[in-house]
Amino acid sequence: MKLFKKILIANRGEIAIRIIRACRELGIRTVAVYSEIDRETMHVRLADEAVCIGPASSQQSYLHTPAILSAAEITDAEAIHPGYGFLSENPQFAEACTKSGITFIGPRPENIRLGGDKAKARQILKKKGVPVVPGSDGVVKDVEMALKVSRKTGFPVMLKAATGGGGKGMRIVESGDELERAFNTAQREALTAFGSADLYIEKYIPEMRHVEVQIMADSKGNVVHLGERDCSIQRRHQKLIEESPSPGIDAKLRKRIGELAIKAAKALRYRNVGTLEFIVDLEGNIYFMEINTRIQVEHPVTEAVTGIDLIKEQIKLSAGNPLEYRQSKIRLTGHAIECRINAEDPVSFLPSPGTMTFLYLPGGPGVRVDTAAFCGWKVPTNYDSLVAKLIVHGKDRGEALQRMRRALDEFVIEGIQTTIPFHRRVLSSEEFQRGEYTTRFVERLNAGA
Repeated sequence: MKLFKKILIANRGEIAIRIIRACRELGIRTVAVYSEIDRETMHVRLADEAVCIGPASSQQSYLHTPAILSAAEITDAEAIHPGYGFLSENPQFAEACTKSGITFIGPRPENIRLGGDKAKARQILKKKGVPVVPGSDGVVKDVEMALKVSRKTGFPVMLKAATGGGGKGMRIVESGDELERAFNTAQREALTAFGSADLYIEKYIPEMRHVEVQIMADSKGNVVHLGERDCSIQRRHQKLIEESPSPGIDAKLRKRIGELAIKAAKALRYRNVGTLEFIVDLEGNIYFMEINTRIQVEHPVTEAVTGIDLIKEQIKLSAGNPLEYRQSKIRLTGHAIECRINAEDPVSFLPSPGTMTFLYLPGGPGVRVDTAAFCGWKVPTNYDSLVAKLIVHGKDRGEALQRMRRALDEFVIEGIQTTIPFHRRVLSSEEFQRGEYTTRFVERLNAGA
């Protein structure tokens, strides 16, 4: 098996530590990069080498391609792992790595580029027979075109940034009277966030499940899927809780969505580890939504039910190794749930930076915590508010729910506010316990608070 001798990690926080751990188990040395404000963080301490790449601002550090490539060059790193966020879905960065003689751990630049162009990906898959949400065939150029498409599709519709995600550049439009204002606002937001004002239109399905399928593909075009994750517990399109398998998917639907994921990955000629995201409506109809060309925040729930280390597989595939798994050999065992613990007010969700004065992590059978936090750590305002991911695994969903409740009760963080109380509220909800929730769950939960 071919492997790298040294990998630079172009990220920070818990995902940087997660990659360091995988590298150590593979016998690979690691290089951490860090901004000036992250000098004393855990990923810097755990890596074999560390290089400062600039000030606290992401634009001057974790998004600064020349500084990252220079760090790789001076440390003789053979490959760069981008983690998630920052440069992980930037095709120009992947190309710059290749031009510098450095392997980008992830899919090919053309995969990333197509994944970022959601309108084009929809067009390709629609032609290949993969169902997509009804809407525009591509980018809508102006308000007049948007109105024409919306009337044909039927209100309400969703305006979506063609090259972005994370809830930015998205607007729900209930009628033609609202369209012009929403269109202009979504364009401005998309341009600011992603450098492109292009929008496309989808039919808005108010009650749905957000279900994603983890896939792996090698350079020979072999593709397998690792089951699905339910990511329907969201607030403003930001995922908060994920679980695998989905409690709203039966065996027949599970087989169908897995087959669609493989069909889509092959149609897009995808390579490496990735995620196909789907909408599942209340009637059981499945629609392709988008492809994520990186490791997902919620990847641990798939690791828990399959026993497959996805970071190691990313590295092996990027080194040119063939897939080690056949679809018939992949089995989902038990049930896993992940809660994202953010440094936020648990009611208003406003950021809560500050110094972590006390930290106690839960443990015991079936409990995993991915975090870079430590007592005395000052949570910065410069980056994402995620401070930990709490993952539990049980023999079935009932045991996983009980284990998560127990783990949340053990989890103690003082000095800042976190979303731990919010997660307790979710798990105490009968709707969540029954597994009958949709993407509107949090909206209803907060309305009843």
